[in-house]
Amino acid sequence: MLGLVLGAAAQLQQPQLWAAAAYAAAAAAGAALLWAALRLGRPQLRAIAVACACALLSAGTTGWRAAAYVAQGLDPQLEGRDLVLTGVVSGLPQRNEAGVRFRFDVDAARDGVEELRLPRRVLLGWYGGADPGPREAPVPAVSPGERWQWTVRLKAPHGHVNPHGFDYELWLWEQGLQATGYVRAGPRDPPPQRLASTWRHPVERARAQVRDAIFARVADPRLAGVLAALVVGDQRAIDRADWDVFRATGVAHLMSISGLHVTMFAWAAAAVAGLLWRRSTRLCLAWPAQHAALVAGIGCAAGYALFSGWGVPAQRTVWMLAAVGVLRLGARDWPWPWVWLLACATVVVADPWALTQAGFWLSFVAVGVLFASGRPAAPEPGVHAGGRAVAALRALVREQWIVTVALTPLSLLLFGQVSLVGLPANLLAIPWVTLVVTPLGLAGVPFPPAWDAAAAAIALLAAWLQALAEVPQATWSAPAPPLWAAAAGLAGGLLLAMRLPATLRLFGLPLLLPVLLWQAPRPPPGEFALLAADVGQGNAVLVRTASHTLVYDAGPGYSRDTDAGQRVLVPLLRAGGDPVRLLVLSHGDSDHTGGAAAVLRMQPRAGLLSSLDAGHPLSLSRPGERCAAGQRWTWDGVRFEVLHPPADAAPARKPNAASCVLRVGNGRAHVLLAGDIEKAQEAWLAAAGADLSADLLLVPHHGSRTSSTGALLDAVRPTLAVVQAGYRNRFGHPAAEVVQRYRERGIAVAASPRCGAAAWDSRAPRRLQCERARQPRYWRHTLPAGPGDPP
Repeated sequence: MLGLVLGAAAQLQQPQLWAAAAYAAAAAAGAALLWAALRLGRPQLRAIAVACACALLSAGTTGWRAAAYVAQGLDPQLEGRDLVLTGVVSGLPQRNEAGVRFRFDVDAARDGVEELRLPRRVLLGWYGGADPGPREAPVPAVSPGERWQWTVRLKAPHGHVNPHGFDYELWLWEQGLQATGYVRAGPRDPPPQRLASTWRHPVERARAQVRDAIFARVADPRLAGVLAALVVGDQRAIDRADWDVFRATGVAHLMSISGLHVTMFAWAAAAVAGLLWRRSTRLCLAWPAQHAALVAGIGCAAGYALFSGWGVPAQRTVWMLAAVGVLRLGARDWPWPWVWLLACATVVVADPWALTQAGFWLSFVAVGVLFASGRPAAPEPGVHAGGRAVAALRALVREQWIVTVALTPLSLLLFGQVSLVGLPANLLAIPWVTLVVTPLGLAGVPFPPAWDAAAAAIALLAAWLQALAEVPQATWSAPAPPLWAAAAGLAGGLLLAMRLPATLRLFGLPLLLPVLLWQAPRPPPGEFALLAADVGQGNAVLVRTASHTLVYDAGPGYSRDTDAGQRVLVPLLRAGGDPVRLLVLSHGDSDHTGGAAAVLRMQPRAGLLSSLDAGHPLSLSRPGERCAAGQRWTWDGVRFEVLHPPADAAPARKPNAASCVLRVGNGRAHVLLAGDIEKAQEAWLAAAGADLSADLLLVPHHGSRTSSTGALLDAVRPTLAVVQAGYRNRFGHPAAEVVQRYRERGIAVAASPRCGAAAWDSRAPRRLQCERARQPRYWRHTLPAGPGDPP
């Protein structure tokens, strides 16, 4: 079992895949070695040989599965072309203010009259919004099981790659989605056609009907969203503000179909099945009631997981329950480490990529810690009901305390923060959600009035959680520790939680110190570092000195519920332990200010320097200073200077013309952050007489044709240039002629779609480190290297 887990883990570290035949050969060699190892006479040697054979077998089969999956991917030559797809909607549609997104199973595809081979399943968006324009048709209802034909444009599964960021490409890989795209429904495009309603995907169709019924029944959409998440697994229905409260109080794991819900459902189903089975003497003689209850519980849990969307956490729990159930049915009493390892190996064999998920480690570590800490003593026979209730409450408090202490180091490693109110929040939320809200929500499927009671229960819980979230310092953020410190902290938490003598448990305290006291490395005085985050079509740059952090622009807003601040910048700042001293917003365009509100909420003491109008919502919520040429300050020996706009400039008609241009340097190395200035502003800068020279240039206006004139490039003379733009963005940034101007001058250009987040340090001014190259993974989309790429 250990070999199976370690073999899959080793294969997941590969930056690039081998040929499928090589993995098949490795799997065959592992099987042959296993057959030979089982016949060895010496037990110790046999155990080692079996572990090695299983590791080789696991690595080979995992790699073969990955290679076979990649072979079915989207042909790069088909990206961005109009393709006619015919197929069936296969997933629960997600509607927002921009339109609707859904999974689509492709039955046929053509380009004109030519038949094409496409991935079996793609993720599509149909955009029109709730209030379409005069030339824009409203997006109709789309339901699972419907057969459609439409014209689409597809692209490879491409996401943002940042340190400590969400791996969207891995998520698409886990979901089996090998292309994303959108429906072409403009006035010049062939209209989409609903061809028929099919029998396919009946579970998804039922989920959609139940979700719609919940929103029709429950008047408050926020309560309905939480209920839909717990009943049908639609986490996107939960409002963003509610997610913020759930994360602050440490109960976010309860608001999805997690292992806890599936396990509790299995326990309840097994209890009911066992009670009914024992009412029949004939059935009990044919098969023991406890075995029948076990099978019924696991079967019902699998059905619940399937109805809730068959998400990865639910799948893990079903496989784990099935593995433990097989042991019980075989009357095998294994020590807890072997039971725990069997469940882990079963999950990894079914889904090797679960090892890359934070939820996998949190759930399995929590179960292992509870196993290792031992069970509390049972009440003495004859104890009255009140005594048993007190004992049960003490056991719940103990288990929650053990999990909180033991998982704190792992939570800091994975998320960079821990909820300090998580213990009281979970003490109420866990039994309330699992024993009251979820059963009422499921009861509402056949009996809708139960949803009213479930909504009332959610409202009571929400009030409790909101009160806890408003407690000062409800969450504690700390820099993300290295793996060794987190492992030491996890061992320390386990020692404190185990039933050992106090003198031995105290040894856990020094093991906790590295993770609790860890400080992320920062540049020494007189030096500075820059990170151009990968935010898609927008600008967002972090500048760090020895004790200060400046954020230049905050990236775009992706939808009403999420933006670059929440998704990219906040995790980056939290992981680095960065106290933001100043947020600079170059101008008011949404691709530069979309994430600003999230950054300012996280950093309430940060100052604001911008060219925003007085009536801009951010100016009204956070008064700041207006940027103007001539402003200067020094942090830790690093000089910051605003070069544009002119102090006496009239209000600009276009926001781009008012962009704040910032030059940062220490006398030996410099960077120039140019916002969205265009030709006229570049000419003014070149003629103003200020020193524009820099080693690194943030390419103006994302590489638009209206910027990066020869006059500016000759004045700046950079060695490196960074373009922050979206993959296959609709503006065509960076323009080919602009890139050519940089290359003619020997300037290496790094674009975020190929590079990911770009890191630069004043101590090595000619070197740029791309996150995609620093952390290569075979499931990530890679673009071919081009001339002029940074060294």
